[in-house]
Amino acid sequence: MIGILDSGIGGVSVLREIVKLIPNGHFVYYSDSINNPYGDKSEEEIYAIVKNIVKYLLERGCVAIVLACNTASAICVKSLREEYPNTLFIAIEPAYKMVHDYNPSGKTLVMATKGTLNSEKFLALYRKYDNGRTILLSCSGLADIIEQGDMKKVDLYLEENLKDYRDVNNVVLGCTHYPLIKDRIKRVLGDVNFFDGSIGVSKELVRQLKLRSIKFCSDDKLSIEFVDSSSDLAKRSRFFKLLARK
Repeated sequence: MIGILDSGIGGVSVLREIVKLIPNGHFVYYSDSINNPYGDKSEEEIYAIVKNIVKYLLERGCVAIVLACNTASAICVKSLREEYPNTLFIAIEPAYKMVHDYNPSGKTLVMATKGTLNSEKFLALYRKYDNGRTILLSCSGLADIIEQGDMKKVDLYLEENLKDYRDVNNVVLGCTHYPLIKDRIKRVLGDVNFFDGSIGVSKELVRQLKLRSIKFCSDDKLSIEFVDSSSDLAKRSRFFKLLARK
């Protein structure tokens, strides 16, 4: 079994890509919506929260754990790997390097939480690949609005916070909730290039599982268990609808 953890249902954007590569895998997805958003919490608080989820997933028998939350990945993965050296942790990160690879001269907007943007992991990436035409935008509260599923609030938020950036070419979606609203971001910014870490993290998961000879496929059909810390049944319904979206 493979564990996927996120601060809510946003990590479904990552799981969709993983399922394409592991179509008959067994997954347990932990949606910590009761603590959403992570991005405005202290690093100590985030680590304590994530560590408790990791313990739960390990007790469930997970052979690998994917941190599908950019904030959790940036803040927690190093310490988790040190504390649990026998566990495979795969961490998503903002796809800022992809901009350098595909459109290095373009003007770029990085949308992420405060926790992600302030993390040393992201800042090291930013310092290495910044072309001097990058804007870092802390989207405080956006993940929570997306989590609620209120698209009117999402549209109002985007218009208010993105209206000054209509000249950008690239948009890095530095939170797994944000790919769920690409169409709405386009309404404000126009035909921009989107970059997110979901494809990269899914490929890295498969690569590491093979490298370690960890069995991750079976002859059984796909199995996905959804667990939400708030026990909100509406979250489960929305999660599986988003998972099925192409």
